Amino acid sequence: MTVVALMWEARAVEGRGDELLAWVRAQVREQEQELAVAPVRREVLRAPQDRVLVITWWDAEFDAELPELPEPDAGLVARAVHRWRFEVVVE
Repeated sequence: MTVVALMWEARAVEGRGDELLAWVRAQVREQEQELAVAPVRREVLRAPQDRVLVITWWDAEFDAELPELPEPDAGLVARAVHRWRFEVVVE
């Protein structure tokens, strides 16, 4: 089985980083209650410039349909959410 990492990154409107982080935490809690299968691991990180990053790891094929966080309201973010998908490489 392949391990896939999904990365979701958003940048809040200046000064609204705490609101974005609270929104992300609420989305994660809601998603955890609804998922039939949980990710292997999940991390929520913050960075300067009011950015929030969520990384989840899944036991799944690279092109598997996996749940992702939605787009926040346009008034909360300074730009569209960035999303990436990676396959874990073990040497």
